[in-house]
Amino acid sequence: MGRAARRLARSLGILLYGLIILTGCAAGTEHINEANSLIENGSYSEALESLEAAEADGEDMILVHRSRGIAYMGLSDYDAAVDEFTAALSSNKGYVRKIDIDISYYLATAEYRSGDVEGANQTYSAIIALYPDEADAYFLRGRTYLVLQDTDNAKSDFDKAIKLSPGNPDLYVQVYEALSDAGLSEVGQRYLKSAMELNTKLSSMQKGRLYYCMGDYERARENLEAAVKSGESQAALYLGRTYEALGDTNYAASLYKSYLDTDPGNAQVMNQLGLCLMDLKDYSAALDAFSKGISIGDPVMDQSLRFNQIVACEEMGDFNRAKTMMQDYLNIYPDDEEAIRENEFLATR
Repeated sequence: MGRAARRLARSLGILLYGLIILTGCAAGTEHINEANSLIENGSYSEALESLEAAEADGEDMILVHRSRGIAYMGLSDYDAAVDEFTAALSSNKGYVRKIDIDISYYLATAEYRSGDVEGANQTYSAIIALYPDEADAYFLRGRTYLVLQDTDNAKSDFDKAIKLSPGNPDLYVQVYEALSDAGLSEVGQRYLKSAMELNTKLSSMQKGRLYYCMGDYERARENLEAAVKSGESQAALYLGRTYEALGDTNYAASLYKSYLDTDPGNAQVMNQLGLCLMDLKDYSAALDAFSKGISIGDPVMDQSLRFNQIVACEEMGDFNRAKTMMQDYLNIYPDDEEAIRENEFLATR
């Protein structure tokens, strides 16, 4: 899987991994609730142990399979996750329950990350067949069409998603970013312009993000600084990227560090800080940032952090350590073509 595909996988994960985790206090789900709490804390192996106890005690097997699937996703074992989500769905006995849609979204994510993009596309199609007003399903299926190099169907799905959720400026940005990752940023620009023309009042964060994507970094900076001052902490990520685009990498790094003082568990910002430090040629500090990011246990960012960690070691000249990390990386992500090529380079060092 190349860099663009990794960005797609991360984006899918960002959208889907935050779907509801069932942590209620229903009777007969004690071990499942414990497992879900462990999953939220990134303790995936321990969660699997709790789910073994849940199965032994006769707790709801639909929820057991669902939580197992999420835990396996956290461990990057996507084939096992697909099996668990499929087992959960196979128990519906011919009728569709609300939880089946939730599980189907997870299944599609696991299918994509296992390399079965067509399978993910078909799963989103199944969701749409049952719930034709699911804007998220159209958007996510559109992204799979981009990977399958079917641009016409991708744009059709994006347009349908926006038609179903016309007042959501964040969706326009997500469509732009999907098209940009696929090398179609010019096509994506029209979605940004449409977002700017929405009748709904845009927040400073939304304006700043739009201006950033449009390349108007001065206006982006102005709006994102206002958003940060008003307490929208997520604006710091785009503000940092804006300062990077303006050439002030030092200040961008300081913004990421300040953000992490209040939210040290944000692996995405930790990764961005590491990339900034790489640009500043502070490879030791960058390596530390990537290592801390990995320890957070965010499955969405794990692949990118691990790859960047290897690059930092290479830049430091520590090729033996880089080789060891690369072998671990390829054990987890064996289909990453960019990493395979990088491994061939390392073999010569």
